[in-house]
Amino acid sequence: MRVGVYPGTFDPPTVAHLAIAEAALQQGGLDRVCLVLSRSPLGKDPAVPSLEHRLSVLSEVATSRPWLDFAVSELTLIAELAKGYDAVVMGSDKWQQVCDPVWYGGSVRARDDALGSLPRVLLAHRRGHREIPTIPDGALILAVDEGHQDVSSSGARAGRLEWMAPEAAEFDAATGAWSRSDRYRSGRGGRDFGGGW
Repeated sequence: MRVGVYPGTFDPPTVAHLAIAEAALQQGGLDRVCLVLSRSPLGKDPAVPSLEHRLSVLSEVATSRPWLDFAVSELTLIAELAKGYDAVVMGSDKWQQVCDPVWYGGSVRARDDALGSLPRVLLAHRRGHREIPTIPDGALILAVDEGHQDVSSSGARAGRLEWMAPEAAEFDAATGAWSRSDRYRSGRGGRDFGGGW
């Protein structure tokens, strides 16, 4: 069985995340894709909603798609998260971050060692990141509907609720987790929400 890892914060998971994961499955010759959420993601510190609730949403997303798994990891670097998988999936914006030596203590050698350790890389274009630096040998640029190139978790949090994956939108409607963080924080959302989450 060939499994690809798709690391991210999924804060919230979006329709673009799902489209990219499905494209990786079909075009990358994979049997499964695993969404991996890092407890300490590089350059981000999501506090709302809680990690527990974000994992619950990912569980719901994976449950309704038999080819999709999810996991949580203590690791932060993509090269660390990708160990043991047959492919690593990411957007071109994330790939630019992976190629930046700043995440490796400023060491180009450490960056190159990390890139050299990656399994096959499956990349999706993101708007504003069309130029993909240093495409590795054997990498595949995924064919994903151009309508997904603008979709982002930050945009979903800013009001583009239609960009959320259906399960995330349902959780948000019940708790305000992303669109009404004041409601979520006050306990009128997240803490008191049952509903199988």
